[in-house]
Amino acid sequence: MKRRPLSQVRGILRLPLLLLIWGVFAIAMWIPAVYAVIVDDHQTSQSFFYSGIVGLTLVTFVGLSISNRVPRYGMPGQLMTLLATFVFLPLYLAIPLQDALQNTSYLNAYFDMVSALTTTGADIFDRPGRVPQSVHLWRVLVAWLGGMFMWIAASAVLAPLSLGGFEVTTRAEPGRSDAILRESQRPDPRRKLILVTRALAPVYTGLTFALALLLMLCGESGLVAVSHAMSIMATSGLSPIGGIGAAQSGLAGEMVMFLFLLFALSRLTFSSDTVAVGHGRLDKDPEFRTGMLIIVGVPMLLFLRHWIAALEVNASDDWTMALASFWGALFTVTSFLTTNGFESAYWFSAQEWSGLETPGMILLGLAVMGGGVATTAGGVKLLRVYALYLNGLREMERLVLPSSVSGEGRGNRRLQSNGAFVAWIFFMLFALSLTLISVALSAFGIPFEQAMILAVAGLSTTGPLIEAAGQVPIELNLMDAPAKLILCFAMVLGRLETLAIIALLSPNLWRN
Repeated sequence: MKRRPLSQVRGILRLPLLLLIWGVFAIAMWIPAVYAVIVDDHQTSQSFFYSGIVGLTLVTFVGLSISNRVPRYGMPGQLMTLLATFVFLPLYLAIPLQDALQNTSYLNAYFDMVSALTTTGADIFDRPGRVPQSVHLWRVLVAWLGGMFMWIAASAVLAPLSLGGFEVTTRAEPGRSDAILRESQRPDPRRKLILVTRALAPVYTGLTFALALLLMLCGESGLVAVSHAMSIMATSGLSPIGGIGAAQSGLAGEMVMFLFLLFALSRLTFSSDTVAVGHGRLDKDPEFRTGMLIIVGVPMLLFLRHWIAALEVNASDDWTMALASFWGALFTVTSFLTTNGFESAYWFSAQEWSGLETPGMILLGLAVMGGGVATTAGGVKLLRVYALYLNGLREMERLVLPSSVSGEGRGNRRLQSNGAFVAWIFFMLFALSLTLISVALSAFGIPFEQAMILAVAGLSTTGPLIEAAGQVPIELNLMDAPAKLILCFAMVLGRLETLAIIALLSPNLWRN
């Protein structure tokens, strides 16, 4: 019998993408509902079960009402779907959360769902014991699905439009497809979406299950292992126990999670299906090499600071403590660089060893740099950082030899010219967004330092910065409603990036 893998799903994909995403999350609500029944929490189970039925019913009715209309799967429509998903879908996702807790406002529930869906992980519920375990499962599940959604969208939507970091190396301008240069090779967006989903979804799911299994083998309990595995793959930083410091898996678990965090450094760790010009080998990939340089270099500086700064160190030169402090710095730096935000159980030892009492600026800087292009990590992205670095080297070379000609390959020549220019534009837009959001938060009574931390946490999608970057944790639940909405806007802007929002406003995108 002849197989037709694409035609098997075309009937479903005739629905608008937003309805399909809505249906997926409605079905996902039954997972925490079943878990709540297992742990004998029937009230929470009813909240998720009935919300899932209502959502699926609405999707079915709307789908039937527009079944005779074939949706246009143009790139502008898919980019608009991304924006609508992050803004409007949490309105539905917050319903069972608020109904299950019953001691929080709907705005807090909406904020938490925006934080989870954008993989920011800003925890508005300050005490882990306040939230039932089934609700914790729902939060990490939403973040995990949001991470998969961005994995797929990066390759199927942002890459063809030269957005999301791909504008640094592609030949087309941001917001315009390479296919515009060659009309005969214009891609079918629907076919591209199907192929990318079939290629990446099994990889994403398989890696999550593998990590959860390894954590359970290290001694972690079932729910915590699954939650931490989902949080690592989605780089959301959500935990049902308030972080990995209280995890039962210990050092072995941290080592396993460290290896899986490396997937957020470069798209080449799991896929090469991009339109970017570059190297296909991981050891030649500039993103991965830049990330590894930061991961090794920053902990080494913190480690050597023990002797360089001539500090009055309380502890002696105990090499057991030295190794523990180096590992704590290594894991925490990797975690915040990939915008996950888990702190190692040995991070406090690293601070004592280096004498760094307030490492907030280091963590903020790491989160701003971010991870790799087409990964679940946020931030400016390592490829843009590398493009600016390469262009800086070229400019210094021209100061010495003004008439010199670059001997780099085709990919690096692109990075040195227009790619570095676009990367600098994005960095300026990021800085401008950071300034505006900080000022807006300060206008509602938030101190400047806290406003800056909140803005960086939202734009870099690194929610744990809210607790780790300042001298004292920021209590989100005490913020005014306008400040929470501003932070929701920052999280959506940080997830989609400013260039994508500007591209939506461009007439050229809609004409193409």
